[in-house]
Amino acid sequence: MIEMVIEQRRRDLGGGLAVGRVLPFAKRRMVGPFIFFDHMGPMDLAPGIDRSVDVRPHPHIGLSTVSYLFAGEIMHRDSLGYDQAIRPHEVNWMTAGRGITHSERFERARAQGDRVHGIQAWVALPVEMEETSPSFSHHAGSDLPQWNEAGVVGHLIAGSAYGLTAGATTHSPLFYAHLDIARGAIAEIPSGHKERALYIATGTLEADGRRYEAGRLLVLGKAASSVRALETSTIMVLGGEPVGERFIYWNFVSSSQDRLAQAASDWKAGRMKLPDADDQEFIPLPDEPAPPVPAMS
Repeated sequence: MIEMVIEQRRRDLGGGLAVGRVLPFAKRRMVGPFIFFDHMGPMDLAPGIDRSVDVRPHPHIGLSTVSYLFAGEIMHRDSLGYDQAIRPHEVNWMTAGRGITHSERFERARAQGDRVHGIQAWVALPVEMEETSPSFSHHAGSDLPQWNEAGVVGHLIAGSAYGLTAGATTHSPLFYAHLDIARGAIAEIPSGHKERALYIATGTLEADGRRYEAGRLLVLGKAASSVRALETSTIMVLGGEPVGERFIYWNFVSSSQDRLAQAASDWKAGRMKLPDADDQEFIPLPDEPAPPVPAMS
């Protein structure tokens, strides 16, 4: 039932912002089209926090970023002109395509303090969509179908699962959902996709007769169908169809190493437009670019 267990690795993004990185992992680069998965927080930010905790403007190509919060607020600004706060049980879905830049800032926390907790995932685009025009959409309410049954409260973030379809436009077959599970309740895991996984954000689960604690991604086999909560738990279930080998360097994803090199050159030379409402600073290209690492399931 469980093919692999991946434990989060703590990463300091600077300014006191730390995340638990799950994907990519050396022995499992992707799950379906999901190529990146970061668990942020929970963290308490005091009023007046320094701007160094913010994620300054930076670029992406070849992917969609999917931001989802359990608690708190983050302000998104991008080079298309969107200025959109994200709050709990909402989704910011940004498709980079041939190129986009954006920032993520903790403005509410700076003004009044905040507790921030959430997930950012990246979804690799199919080859034929890698150079599509960039776009951004925000989803809340009916765009994120919800259900409450037998001790499981669910929020469908993207794709189709549990007989429901979320509002975000996706570019390949996938599903992505947030489940809150009461102690002792059993949560069903969607089937029908070649690759699937679940991430335990909080709590403890039982699967295959074994106990799994928070901070772990369980890569599921074909027979996996359900898990039981040993305590109140919050999990993310995700999966989909593989999109093929991808290379990843910094914030860029592509099926072509040459395309990654071009994106890096464009950013270093200032050829990628910054957000109009946030163009006074940016994250520079890393000083020592590493060779692109192939990522595939």
